Amino acid sequence: MPARRRLRVKMILPALTEATSPYWRPVKYSLFPPLGLATLAAYLDPEDEVAIADEHVEHVEHGSHLETGRAPDLVAIQVYITNARRAYALADAYRARGAFVILGGLHVTALPDEAAAHADAIFLGPGEQTFPQFLRDFRAGRPLRRYASTSGRTLDRLPPIRRDLIRRRSYLVPNSIVVTRGCPQHCDFCYKDGFFEGGRSFYTQRVDDALAEIERLPGRHLYFLDDHLFGDRRFGAALFDGMRGMGRLFQGAATVDSILRGDLVERAAEVGLRSLFVGFETLAPSNLARSNKLQNLGRDYAAVTRRLHSLGVMINGSFVFGMDDDDETVYQRTVEWAIEHGITTATFHIMTPYPGTRLFARTEAAGRILTRDWDLYDTRHVVYRPARLTPENLKNGYDWAYREFYRWSSIARASLSHDSMKHQAKHFFYAAGWKKFEPLWDAVIRARQLRVMTPLLEAVLSKVTAEENGPAEAGALQVGLNPELLQVRLKPDTTA
Repeated sequence: MPARRRLRVKMILPALTEATSPYWRPVKYSLFPPLGLATLAAYLDPEDEVAIADEHVEHVEHGSHLETGRAPDLVAIQVYITNARRAYALADAYRARGAFVILGGLHVTALPDEAAAHADAIFLGPGEQTFPQFLRDFRAGRPLRRYASTSGRTLDRLPPIRRDLIRRRSYLVPNSIVVTRGCPQHCDFCYKDGFFEGGRSFYTQRVDDALAEIERLPGRHLYFLDDHLFGDRRFGAALFDGMRGMGRLFQGAATVDSILRGDLVERAAEVGLRSLFVGFETLAPSNLARSNKLQNLGRDYAAVTRRLHSLGVMINGSFVFGMDDDDETVYQRTVEWAIEHGITTATFHIMTPYPGTRLFARTEAAGRILTRDWDLYDTRHVVYRPARLTPENLKNGYDWAYREFYRWSSIARASLSHDSMKHQAKHFFYAAGWKKFEPLWDAVIRARQLRVMTPLLEAVLSKVTAEENGPAEAGALQVGLNPELLQVRLKPDTTA
């Protein structure tokens, strides 16, 4: 039987447009490595030559591949909406040099015909099943033009992620991990339903596989990049039981209702949960109903903050401005609520109707889409006509909210919402360290020394609960996340 041809493969995560702005915050784009690409790389043969390039931490030249300068056999590019322009430019350049280019990701799934003009093959939906099939077809010389994920989605017995291809020192949180796919909720503004159309929209790894992946990661700190870490209660309970004794410190994301229901959050806190991204999104029940965010309806947001604070879990609250029932008071009301309830860090967004979502379809049908310049779909710009606000007021209110929430006086006032001096100090230095020391972060990034910051930041913060009075174990860093990589989840999808 003839030997299989060794492939030369390059996998690229192009820089998001906002990451190329002279005003960008480098630390926000140096958080997590491209796990989706590293996951797919595991399906290649051991003899294949493969490199992963992340433009957020390195520059990608069209004319270079590995050490030789020759065009690779295969180029896989992951496409989000605000890196689509750059992704297509890279794809066109590599195709011109004779490489076979494949595109996948959130934006490709939303607008496949647009992406297909720049690719030899495109991938729709998650790639764990379709990418191995493509490799078989490619090696046999008969690749298809389109691969769509539908039935048979599973995370059972995935090959180990190719973390050896990741330059750990370039990332603040190299120990990121994803143990589920999708989300059990169906919010109209989220990409998820479109991305997972045709098959299961939420599924988990086997618990023993997830624990084995955790064991592979050095150090203590982890970041679960799952859309909803508490989305499957039985899986979550088994995962946290299995993590007992590991001495880990970790972060993740969960919904309002899952925090209030049962004891899963307590189980997580017992084994190292120290911060949680929570999608509050809006304080108006009418906005929740209109956006189909039913899991938040009728829930006591204040009870969420009390429960997490009592467990020593910091909160990164997510809030969206510009929903149809928002008026000009929404910014002050939201910021004031967040400060009063001790939200440690806040991620504010301008409502953005992403292609492929029900929100986009509804907004487009009403003639309210103002631009199709995808570079502006970053939740920082107004790309539609708001119902009760002007675009100028919405943009100005969004900018004001960030300035107001992260004023020194606001950070101090939010920290004083906690009962103990220890908790107050942790909150103050935590929020200030993330937002107020940009020159320090920039210097560390330029020196490629982000890895030395993780243990320092873990040591600065300690576990605080309502019952504790003495010293406790170190806590972990809570970071404000780029909305496209997190909220729209905006966690790395495992697509080509």
